[in-house]
Order: sequence, then C-alpha cells, then structure tokens
Amino acid sequence: MKTGLLIVDMQESIVRQKMDQKAIDHACEYINHVANVLRSNDHVVVHIQDVEGMEGAEPEQYEVIPEIDVDGEDITITKESSNAFWQTNLEQTLKDLGVELLIVSGFAAEECVLFTYNGAMERGFRPVMLQNGVLSTYSDAVTSAYRDRNVISYPVVDYLIG
Repeated sequence: MKTGLLIVDMQESIVRQKMDQKAIDHACEYINHVANVLRSNDHVVVHIQDVEGMEGAEPEQYEVIPEIDVDGEDITITKESSNAFWQTNLEQTLKDLGVELLIVSGFAAEECVLFTYNGAMERGFRPVMLQNGVLSTYSDAVTSAYRDRNVISYPVVDYLIG
C-alpha cells in the first residue's frame, strides 16, 4: 500500500507569526522523520502551500519554513481554501501515484489540517494525523483533533514502512 505524507501550510507567513520556535521545532522533528522514512522507501511527500490572499506578497512568504526538510522529489500543491483537495489537483496526483494511506501533518489542527483530513476521507483515502506533527495556536485544538480522528505515531510508520 502506497503511503503519502501531507505537510500542510508550514510556511513562513503562516507558521512563523503564530507559533513559538519550540513548538515549531518539536513538530518539525516528527514531520521530518516520517518524511525521510517515506522518501527512503519510495513513498510520497507533498507540501501543501496556502496562497490565498498572497497576491503581491514577497515570494519568501510562500516558502516552506527551513525547519522542514524539502527534497527535490517532493511534490508541491498550492491551495486557496482550507481543504487542500478543494479545486486543486491533489486528489488526482495522489491517485495517479497509487496512494491509499494519507498521513496529515502541519498547521492548523482546527482548520486546514482538519479540513484536508476530512477531504481525504470524502475522496476515499485512508487519512491519519501524525502524532506530534500537528500544530495549532489553540492548545485544545490538537487534543481534539487527535481525540476525534485516527492518529499514527512515528514508531508505527517506521514499522509499517521501514
């Protein structure tokens, strides 16, 4: 079964202004570990970049934060709504690659991560949230997301993929 990791909205203009460095570093450690496991076993890593309202912004503001490892083989999808599947080619890209299981990570638990998780489920994928790989400015949002959705930890990813 092909697995994909979605890294949602981990961009300078979004995360840097809203999260403290310790929280960013913590989440990125888990995201990078899982991304590296998937890459080294021929699975898929996708960076989702929110470009809504970014007309005229400096290009650096769109960029993925340097704490996230980006590989030349990774896929980048831009979106203009909270659900990364809405009016993008994400669904078709994942289907073309044979992805069935989707690990969702990034910012923010109560918005884009959750809406993308739900969008994946509606389209027939098997979504899970990456434990310790989801951020929010609301402390209870991550807890709620983990409580109400399927979650996967990095040791399980290591076991299943590695």
